[in-house]
Parts: sequence; structure tokens; C-alpha cells
Amino acid sequence: MMQNPISRADPPAIRVVMITLDNHVAGVVARARQALRADLPGLTLTLHASTDFSRNEAALARATADIATADILIVTMMFIDDHIQAILPALAARREGCAAMVCAMSAGEIIRLTKLGALSMDGQQKGPMALLKRLRGSKQQASSGAGQMAMLRRLPKLLRFIPGPAQDLRAYFLTLQYW
Repeated sequence: MMQNPISRADPPAIRVVMITLDNHVAGVVARARQALRADLPGLTLTLHASTDFSRNEAALARATADIATADILIVTMMFIDDHIQAILPALAARREGCAAMVCAMSAGEIIRLTKLGALSMDGQQKGPMALLKRLRGSKQQASSGAGQMAMLRRLPKLLRFIPGPAQDLRAYFLTLQYW
């Protein structure tokens, strides 16, 4: 059965919220917002920098409010404990209610919030995460930076041949290549 195309008169509302360390990607996000406006008129793309949270309570309140209504959350470069503790409760509360939460290059408690389709990094070793453990290889190879980068490039190529939940893991690794 073929789906009906979405009319421009009634575009779906898609709220994407990005939380990152600072405003280093603000220009890119602004250009992406502008470029996507024609194709996705219902898209709201918002960026919040965690460095603003410690200096400005209003910035934290805005970020928390946006997290509470986000359909997709992208969280990167969250390493500083004060920043993590300020936003972690809001992220944890929204995890099950959003369509996807992609957490990358951050502290472990942030990474464990990742949820993308069947992929969940909450510590349960089943499905795609169990597959990743088997594909990871030796600890010596995975511990070097070069080995990790090689694995990051190789895994999506391998995972494309494995159907089902492995495709969510593949999408996560492809996302990592853009950061």
C-alpha cells in the first residue's frame, strides 16, 4: 500500500533539539535550519550550549523546556560534571517519550541515554549491543585511537548486511562520523 504524500498545507511538526558543549556548531545549525526549511516546513531545529547553563538560569530553563517537547534529541560533548548534572534529569525524563535520542562523544551517563529504534545503550547487552561486543575485536586494537577510527569506518559497512535492529546501530555509527 502506498502512503499519501504529506501536503505542504499540513506539514508534520518535528522538533529537533541539540545540546552540546558550546556554540561551535551554531553557524552550521543555522545554515542547516535554513536549507531544510523548504523541504521540512514543520521542522524546528534548536541548539543549546551547556556552557550557558552555569552562567544563566534562563538558558537552562529554555533548554529544559525544549527537551521536554523534543521529538529528536542530539546530545554531544557533554563531559563537564556541572553541565551534565544540570541537564541529565531532563534528558532522562524525556528518553522514553521522544522518537530518538542520540548521545555521542560524552560522559558515560549521557551515552547510556541513547535510544534509536531498537538500539538502547542503557546497559542491557542484547540485540545490536551484543552484536557490537562481538564485532569489537581485541581490547588492544580497540584501545588505540587509530583502531577506534578504523572500527568507526568499518562497522557501518559490515552492519549494512545485517537486517533488523543492527540497522539502528549502523545509523548510530553513521551519525558519529559527522561529529
